[in-house]
Amino acid sequence: MKKIAVLLAPGFEEIEALTPVDVFRRAELVVDMIGFSEEVTGSHNITVKADKIITETDFSIYDLIVIPGGLPGATNLRDDERVIEALQEANDLGKKTAAICAGPIVLSEAGLLKGKSFTNAPGFEEEIEGDTHHANALVVVDGSVTTSRGAATALEFSYQLLEELGIDSNELREAMQYNKLVEQIKDNG
Repeated sequence: MKKIAVLLAPGFEEIEALTPVDVFRRAELVVDMIGFSEEVTGSHNITVKADKIITETDFSIYDLIVIPGGLPGATNLRDDERVIEALQEANDLGKKTAAICAGPIVLSEAGLLKGKSFTNAPGFEEEIEGDTHHANALVVVDGSVTTSRGAATALEFSYQLLEELGIDSNELREAMQYNKLVEQIKDNG
């Protein structure tokens, strides 16, 4: 069974962290919210109880590490050596990494976006060392790295991550009415 770590630093963006957790758990995957402490408060003052604390976590057991955005959450993750080492180790082991919104600054700090295509929230591209910035893409996959734009793209990001883990996301897209939403948007053109 696939295992996923979602990292929570103080100031994380709640939608970008909890949407993937929700989608992965609906898909019956093992998901651990890894916090800087047992309780972590997001950028909109929502406090979440972490499943594990970063100092007690062996990241080598995870198939995917997810970095949410939010400020100062993303900068807190970027500036933490444990996070950077975990991402580099995951990359060295051929594992997958993903980041949304401001989160790609963390992947960049770890050196994982060099030579890669990526997207991010507007305004952070100057802080990211990558190959090709896709300003209008909702989600960009380049090898083992997946990036996304922001809170509004959190569901598409999560479904794409299921696909990257080899899991068909269509059943969840249907059950959660996502495909109906997309159809409605297209119909209203």
